[in-house]
Amino acid sequence: MTLDRRNFIKLMGGASSLALAGCATQGPAVSAGSAAEIMPKGSARRVVVVGGGYGGTIAAKYIRMMDPSIEVVLVERNDHFVSCPFSNLYIGGILPDLSSLTIKYDKLVANHGIKFVQAEVTAIDPAAHTVVTSKGTLKYDRLVISPGIDFRTEEIEGYNAQTPEIMPHAWKAGPQTVLLRKQLEAMKDGGTVVLTVPLAPFRCPPGPYERTSMIAHYLKQHKPKSKIIVVDANPDIASKGPLFRKGWDMHYKGIIDYRKAAKVTAINAAGKAVLIEGIDEVKGDVVNLIPPQRAANIAVQAGLVGDDKKWCPINADTFESTKQKDIHVIGDASIAGAMPKSGYSANSEAKVCATNIVNLMNGRPVTPLSGINTCYSYITEGEAISVAAVYASKDGQIIAVPNSGGVSPADWSMVKTEATYAKSWLRNILTEMST
Repeated sequence: MTLDRRNFIKLMGGASSLALAGCATQGPAVSAGSAAEIMPKGSARRVVVVGGGYGGTIAAKYIRMMDPSIEVVLVERNDHFVSCPFSNLYIGGILPDLSSLTIKYDKLVANHGIKFVQAEVTAIDPAAHTVVTSKGTLKYDRLVISPGIDFRTEEIEGYNAQTPEIMPHAWKAGPQTVLLRKQLEAMKDGGTVVLTVPLAPFRCPPGPYERTSMIAHYLKQHKPKSKIIVVDANPDIASKGPLFRKGWDMHYKGIIDYRKAAKVTAINAAGKAVLIEGIDEVKGDVVNLIPPQRAANIAVQAGLVGDDKKWCPINADTFESTKQKDIHVIGDASIAGAMPKSGYSANSEAKVCATNIVNLMNGRPVTPLSGINTCYSYITEGEAISVAAVYASKDGQIIAVPNSGGVSPADWSMVKTEATYAKSWLRNILTEMST
């Protein structure tokens, strides 16, 4: 049995996924911390979950729902989470602030008996089965990490610790998102925005192109003499490319200057300039520099990344690391085959991972992966496009199920409806994560 795209979306009830501004999880960074045990482990089986974003909250919740006898400890450095999905609408001047994208953990913790530790994760010791945090250590039977991304800034000459304050990436929602919007607001009418796109893979495949649309929307509304130059290291727009191009042609002619196969290798932050392949210089009044990416620092420190030191190889059904036993990696940091690095992928992976952790801890057979993702991207305030797919494991790999999902109709007949679906998705998934 196969689903055509419209029936697939209908089945999902408009509450599927969103791959907007760098969707996915946020997680702890590396810092110094105490080695004292802060929550002694008794006889109960314990799963520690690192990272309170799209993947981590769901993994913690579903393990407790499926087996309340398993103690779950959620470790997150913040007392709240800000969604990358929909943050492009804030950058584009459509959302007034980030409050509608922000959740806290109190209800999730209380409703499911999850133990919450607000702390930085400083180290993971796979041999000792311990997580070291800024408040002490935690022992685990199994560990789930959903740490998100960090950047390979060493590949960009001239990049340093101050660069993000001059050329914000805004690829982790929060202060960087606010900074980029403030820079757009302060830019003169007639100014130029430069947006750089790194080589894939990166968090949220369609995210940079939705951001292009939202910045162009802002310029059209508020600074009509301005333009945006997109410097894309990739050979073309891989996700929903024809639909993005159609939307840009319909709404943003003369505003968007898209340049493909243009890799940024160096920058001059003081001069607000990026250098393409060491030859061509592109200057802007505002520069949204999105660096190349890899799994977050803590995953690298724990020896979870592959030989390329970028992403974490995993078992396709359990998401257990192939590098370290009893550690599961979900979300952007993992190598999840055909599944994109998006918020809903993290949500879907978390449920599969949670199911199989419970199976493994109770001596039951592993359940084969069945995953899903739908990514919405806004073109204008009231128009969105989407791509959807179903995933399965085959021969140890995660594949897209043939003839499942699809993209928005090329005739533009669904764009207003899909903008509504996207809003419904955000409400539903943030509620699922926070209650």
